Amino acid sequence: MSDSPRVRPAAPREPGTRAPLSAIDVLALLCELFAFISLAIWGFAAWQFPWNIVIGIGAPVLAILTWALFVSPRAVFEVHPFVRAVVELLVYVSATLAWWSLGLTWVGLVSGVVAVTAGVLAGRRRLA
Repeated sequence: MSDSPRVRPAAPREPGTRAPLSAIDVLALLCELFAFISLAIWGFAAWQFPWNIVIGIGAPVLAILTWALFVSPRAVFEVHPFVRAVVELLVYVSATLAWWSLGLTWVGLVSGVVAVTAGVLAGRRRLA
């Protein structure tokens, strides 16, 4: 016989219930909100007058729409976990690049590392 431990599958949850929130879920939510706010700040600060309003509102709205369609817990489209991770990564990368373009490289770098780490931990938890 094998020395590997026996794994028992978890009992399925009742319809309408989900796993309790953990600290990783809260950190992932804060990273998402920070990414959306970062895109708004970038849009309002990096562009000249009529475009700063358009991009300051449009960039976070586009990111939120993309997030709601593919990444959120109640996403509109069921996609492969790899596609979900790529879309999540694109939102985080866009926020990181927004900080870099504003000249705040360290803010972008730290936010990117924290967001990707939280995304990896949350993604691994979802797959388990």
